[in-house]
Amino acid sequence: MELDPQVVETLSKVTTATITTVLLKKGLRNVWLRGARPVRTGGPRLVGRAFTLRFVPAREDLATPESWGSPISTRAAIEDMPAGCITVVDAMGVQDAGIFGDILCARMAKRGITALVTDGVVRDLHGVLGTNLPLWCSGAAAPASVTSLTFVAWQQPIACGGVAVFPGDVMVCDDDGAVLIPAALLDHVLQEAPEQERLEGWIMDEVNKGASLPGLYPPNAENKARYEAFKAKK
Repeated sequence: MELDPQVVETLSKVTTATITTVLLKKGLRNVWLRGARPVRTGGPRLVGRAFTLRFVPAREDLATPESWGSPISTRAAIEDMPAGCITVVDAMGVQDAGIFGDILCARMAKRGITALVTDGVVRDLHGVLGTNLPLWCSGAAAPASVTSLTFVAWQQPIACGGVAVFPGDVMVCDDDGAVLIPAALLDHVLQEAPEQERLEGWIMDEVNKGASLPGLYPPNAENKARYEAFKAKK
């Protein structure tokens, strides 16, 4: 599952907004995970392969404190996570049960997990923040996961924030949220996204010089030629 360091370096310089634009041009409109917001903003952009976990609604005979010691548990899943992955958790958007707390997040941080992303919430927020595990979620709640959820599987396709996430897809997370790059489109994004960033950087420079937007954003033939001339000088 490990990404080539060059891939991580390239994507760490590309905003999630740019990635959504590149994928939109390929026909993909649903790659931004709803409800997965950064708990801390201003940090570095993070990149990693998706390692998926899935919850379903609580069933009283299965969602018990005793289930935490089961072979199929969040504890067991954490021990299977490779360093460098981004853990993506389908919590069905449930807001009244924290899927992970400080102890689980501390173990993930110790194992070198890049980030935790979920459409649900966490508990023990003060302690979770103390682990320094980067976190994208929709808030915090005191009750344990088994109050409303049953953990059922890891490394299966999931729906997180309304987005289909498959193990091995690539996640990019920044202050705008968490965006998925389908594994099959990774090379396309690596090729197109840096160029989109360069173009928009040039457009921003033109705007700062006083240029108007019509014909500039998006660029018409004249401005495309000006941009190509600008690139040729670099």
